[in-house]
Amino acid sequence: MAGIIPQRFIDDLLARVDIVDVIDSRVKLRKTGKNYSGLCPFHQEKSPSFTVQPEKQFYYCFGCGAGGNAIGFVMDYENLEFPEAVELLARDLGMEVPREDKGRRQSADREHSHHETLLTLLDKVNQYFQQQLRQHPQKQRAIDYLKKRGLTGEIARDFGLGYAPPGWRNLLEAFGSNEQQKKNLLEAGLLIENPENKHNPLYDRFRDRIMYPIRNQKGRVIGFGGRVLGDDKPKYLNSPETPVFRKGEELYGLYEARRKLRHIERFLLVEGYMDVIALAQNGIHYSVATLGTATSATHLRVLFKYTSELVFCFDGDNAGREAAWRALQQALPLLEDGRSIRFLFLPEGQDPDTQVRTIGKDAFEASLASSTRMADFLFDTLTARLDIDSLEGKARLAKLALPLLQQVPKGVFRKLLFDRLDQLTGMASQGGTQSPASSGPPPAPPLGPPPSGGFRRQAAQPRIRVEMPPCIKAVNLLIRRPSLVRLMQHEDELAEIRAEGMELLLKVAEIARLCPDGSSMELMSRIFATSYGNQLTSLLGRELITPEEGMEQEFGDLIAQMLHAHRQRLARQAVVKALHRRHASVQPDANGQPAES
Repeated sequence: MAGIIPQRFIDDLLARVDIVDVIDSRVKLRKTGKNYSGLCPFHQEKSPSFTVQPEKQFYYCFGCGAGGNAIGFVMDYENLEFPEAVELLARDLGMEVPREDKGRRQSADREHSHHETLLTLLDKVNQYFQQQLRQHPQKQRAIDYLKKRGLTGEIARDFGLGYAPPGWRNLLEAFGSNEQQKKNLLEAGLLIENPENKHNPLYDRFRDRIMYPIRNQKGRVIGFGGRVLGDDKPKYLNSPETPVFRKGEELYGLYEARRKLRHIERFLLVEGYMDVIALAQNGIHYSVATLGTATSATHLRVLFKYTSELVFCFDGDNAGREAAWRALQQALPLLEDGRSIRFLFLPEGQDPDTQVRTIGKDAFEASLASSTRMADFLFDTLTARLDIDSLEGKARLAKLALPLLQQVPKGVFRKLLFDRLDQLTGMASQGGTQSPASSGPPPAPPLGPPPSGGFRRQAAQPRIRVEMPPCIKAVNLLIRRPSLVRLMQHEDELAEIRAEGMELLLKVAEIARLCPDGSSMELMSRIFATSYGNQLTSLLGRELITPEEGMEQEFGDLIAQMLHAHRQRLARQAVVKALHRRHASVQPDANGQPAES
């Protein structure tokens, strides 16, 4: 029998997959504002009521109530069980699905607990570094450096900047009082082990450096970058790969950008920590940086979840253009219609930090708007050393360009790229989506079930808008903000309430406590395969009029109201029972007068 798929793998899969890509490859979607819409594949309809929300990685049909995450969609559309759907999505991403038998489940739970231990340790160390920036005797050197770079206390606070003081054993002495704690520090990348040094086999990795905490998308500290203040080398030092930190998947500044901006129109990819922070200092809050690695397809998939436009910022020298070319090659398979990438090449000796301080925010953003388009950079690079007026040059261009253009997903943009190649070479490249003669509106979708699945739901019936019961309203709030579970008290009393949705509320609360980071996506991934998963997906599709800032107040009020009503009901029942007992204990005497029995 196949083993259990670990929850951590499911969470990782949902973090990597883009639900728009998953659904658009099966159902034609059209961009509508920040979301996508199309005809629902689960019931027959003439006008689109099927919506995909990239920001929440969630889909919902207002016609039939179908909804869920990427795994749920594949389950319904392909008629697959949960493990099979996970296997299919993982295969598309080149991921191998791990399995655990019941005998190894405890080991997996211990591993998850150990990851949490490392994350908690990294958070404490981050607080320690911040404290040193405020209190250490040599703090002024660090403060002077930050002021010299033009940073304010507010921006240092927003990015959690700190200071690792000089010395070889600061962290070791503060957090390594026993062997297990030393092992944790080593695994978290905070110590270096040198067995050949018998006097000092373990010592601090970061010494006399400005510290930049690296946070994942959930805001947890997973590693650090350090900028030296003295003469040590290297100038910048990153945490190594650890069980909780994978450089090829994380982006510095992404958490801060998402926290600052409700809607992100574009991302600017830069090279260093100080570039991200200096741009934010000047009002440009949408920059991110890779962590000592080249831009990967994983990085780009993550960013395209939040916006459709990316601008790469590189030096204008040969090294910068080579880095831009590598980034372009990673981006080509992801450039579906509606997405775009540009390249901003800075003057020699300039970086985003110095550039934005020199010319100001408005001029810098104007340079982003006029940066080099992907198609121009592609063809300019390919033709730079070719004589495209000659037949040999045209043939060479076609040979170089065709393998690249064929990586672009089918659509209008791909056809335009092939048209551009045709213009340069004067030949038909056979790579577009369709010939101009066949252009026109797409054919009407065929009626009937999807090819690899059957209808799971009947055509939508007219629905009457009704007020949600308090329990259902509380569930609706809880699945949008799982951290609200902390307000649920006296659950033993709540369990006694016989009200619509109470059982569901208690089940969701139980799962929400297993989601320490308070992510709706994580909550939904844990419950989607359960018997009550469909109830939750339909709730997420309902309009919620409560503003973000009012959710906590409303949830607390709902719980308090339900408990108050329950207690009043119990009190009334107790009074009625007492009256019944008193009436039963009073018996008539021989003359028909009431008397105590």
